[in-house]
Amino acid sequence: MLGLLASGCTTDAPPLQGGWVGTHPERGHRLRGELPKADGPLKTTGVLIVGAGIAGLACARALAKRGIDDFAILDLEDQAGGNSRGHSIGGSACPLGAHYLPLPDAQAREVGELLHELGLAREQLGRTVWDEKHLCHSPQERLFIAGEWRDGLLPPPEGAAAQAQYRRFSDRVTQAQRELGFAMPSHRARWTPGHTALDSQTFAAWLDREGLNDSRLRWYLDYCCRDDFGAGADIVSAWAGLHYFASRHGFHAPGDEAGEREPVLTWPEGNGWLSAQIVAPLHERIHLGRTVLRVTERRQGIELLAWNEAADAPERWAARAVVMATPLFVSGHLLAAPPDALRSLKQRHAPWVTANLSLREPLLQRPGAPPSWDNVRYGSTALGYVDARHQTLDPTPRAPLLTAYLALPETQRGELLKQPWQHWAQVVTQELAQTHPDLPAKLERIDLCRFGHAMSIPTPGLRGSAELAALNAQRGRVVFAHSDLAGYSVFEEAYTAGVEAAARLSL
Repeated sequence: MLGLLASGCTTDAPPLQGGWVGTHPERGHRLRGELPKADGPLKTTGVLIVGAGIAGLACARALAKRGIDDFAILDLEDQAGGNSRGHSIGGSACPLGAHYLPLPDAQAREVGELLHELGLAREQLGRTVWDEKHLCHSPQERLFIAGEWRDGLLPPPEGAAAQAQYRRFSDRVTQAQRELGFAMPSHRARWTPGHTALDSQTFAAWLDREGLNDSRLRWYLDYCCRDDFGAGADIVSAWAGLHYFASRHGFHAPGDEAGEREPVLTWPEGNGWLSAQIVAPLHERIHLGRTVLRVTERRQGIELLAWNEAADAPERWAARAVVMATPLFVSGHLLAAPPDALRSLKQRHAPWVTANLSLREPLLQRPGAPPSWDNVRYGSTALGYVDARHQTLDPTPRAPLLTAYLALPETQRGELLKQPWQHWAQVVTQELAQTHPDLPAKLERIDLCRFGHAMSIPTPGLRGSAELAALNAQRGRVVFAHSDLAGYSVFEEAYTAGVEAAARLSL
């Protein structure tokens, strides 16, 4: 079936098992057809939340904490969590999407409160103490470069001139933190003309003007942009490129005393662990396999038309208010009368593929740093892989369960939909074979998940746009809750957007 995948495979090797999992693009594409007529029973609730991703779940959780339990969540997929969902192969958990959460600072107070309530953190003598079981175990990350694995993901500079560029970029990040201010979530930092200037140009153009052209440094910065934003430094804004570092841990050149690695929370199933904890007390109010087709605001409230995928029939809902916790471009299609800001918003989204690979036996080790949680190949446009079994406390030796990530160019969105899973299995496997030549022959199963519009790309002009400002401020019976409101997609932005949307509702 996939003879090209395996160098050295024999013809009598068992066929590779696998396929698409996790998402159903055909459901979302129902919006392209004619709306069905629905005359069945009318379901009623106080608040409808469209979308069971992190923002929608956070909104529901916030309503429940206020004592409001008259709400329902609708989602077209069969599992809640959006980009933060888990999967399993052979009984072993692995991620479908996001796989870690940096430790939040004081600005991300809603996320901090969530993590305390879930028992991941506690206050002791005036400081936050984290449950080490949930912190990424060592070794955390490594980079394959010049034929060997090196600890950490930042490529070592080649010579004094390159080291000077690393330090100059570190200084620029520190200067931006001090003079402009950056926060996570981003709206907790006051927007200034300096931010607007950064937001008006690409990160690559800003780096060029700063004389930061070292090839290894530029590869690393491009990797960081693709990792968080789904697109490279030539596409995202300079605000986004600096925000990646300045809103969190800064940038530390090799040899800096402050260059401690950022601790992160992670689980075998990635952020699917977090979404499952949020879902647990809400599951009776979550209606999965409901593809929302139209949301109409009437004088007396909200009317919603959905398609029940299991029943293969339309479904009518009525509510006093609605939270659109879907990507903003999707909300624009769903709302019968979208606001002007939504009509005029120009927002691009990156397609992604995640692939979980189950191996028959351990991989041969290459020279250098030992197997780590996060593993990346220098020079590649792929985002590397994590080992879902890295966090297990079971000492029994087992073959790794790898989760590989591809951020694709927007031009490949159509190919992502049209090409069979075997094609993308080959793409993923050929990439991993660059560092593990024995992997194809040891591959037993590969489950792939495709996200056609996985992440908002913070292109120049988006973050500071009047449209995003208006949608973030909207109050009433229709409000928006999604990480798209920040112009890019991370857990902290999504969760905060959901909590704040609950407060803006008119009930």
